[in-house]
Amino acid sequence: MIEDLHHATPPVPSSALGAVRLADWGVIRAQGEEAAKFLHTQLTQDLALQTGAQARLAGYCSAKGRLLATMLAVKPDEQSVLLALPAEVLPATVKRLSMFVLRAKCKLSDDSAAWAVWGLSGAQARDWLAEAGAATGTATQAAAGAEATPATVWSVSRVALADGREALATRLPDDGLTPRFLLLQPADAPAPALPAIDPEEWQGLDVTAGLAWVRQGTVEQFVPQMLNLELLGGVNFQKGCYPGQEIVARSQYRGTIKRRTHLFALDGSDADATPGQEIFHSADPEQPAGMVAGFGRQEGRPLLLAEVKLAALESGTLHLGSATGAVLTPRPLPYVIGEPE
Repeated sequence: MIEDLHHATPPVPSSALGAVRLADWGVIRAQGEEAAKFLHTQLTQDLALQTGAQARLAGYCSAKGRLLATMLAVKPDEQSVLLALPAEVLPATVKRLSMFVLRAKCKLSDDSAAWAVWGLSGAQARDWLAEAGAATGTATQAAAGAEATPATVWSVSRVALADGREALATRLPDDGLTPRFLLLQPADAPAPALPAIDPEEWQGLDVTAGLAWVRQGTVEQFVPQMLNLELLGGVNFQKGCYPGQEIVARSQYRGTIKRRTHLFALDGSDADATPGQEIFHSADPEQPAGMVAGFGRQEGRPLLLAEVKLAALESGTLHLGSATGAVLTPRPLPYVIGEPE
């Protein structure tokens, strides 16, 4: 068992409480009576049994088990699935998925222009969702099997908009202190009536939740377990085959996971990092020991998620960019990394 490093977790700053339009995110729509069935054969998660009250964190892998994208899947109705993901990997994801549709009754399209993706955080956001969710009426919520506010991670609620349309709110993983939600609403709908969050502060909330999304710089760099995807509920080991499934399963059950994602504070308030940037160990300046998987800020202080060799955590120090770069100071994750069962 790998022990989490115990440091006091600071409270979430007020600058990270409210709402932010995630302008760097997009939405893929899979439409058709076999949309969920098709995606079930392509992603790491079970979409065949997914209901409208459930979201799925899922990975899309190459044949070698390396992640091409990570995404959030929700079902607005019985014949469509929306996949929310970073826009920089969306075009390649749509193109590659489309190659395998063949005769399946499913049409894939970039639906980003129709949807706005929002990040919501804090008690005020939770209360706003509860009020809007309750306004949808018991019949709508009951039909979807959803509550007014998504109470558990990856649960979904339907939110009433002033013009009668609906938005979808998903409960996201958090740092154990502050609730977070991803809101999908029509692009022309008014912004949530909440304080504005700085985008880097929102990304800092992803980092402190231990949730790293595949970005352009990290495409095909990680098997799902390297990003702790299965610990976050992003891999179903009981479902049928998907690209790379054999390699993902072998990594899980044969004890071959030698690299994991950990949370670090980055020395220097002006320090910056980019997903895909290399990490080096003080004792081995020639060979990278890991890679930045996610970056954000908490009250301006830089934080990052880095996928690193487990052996590199045993002694010495880790540095950004080179063995003489900014020092990475370990911080605790909100979940425990252990050996596969």
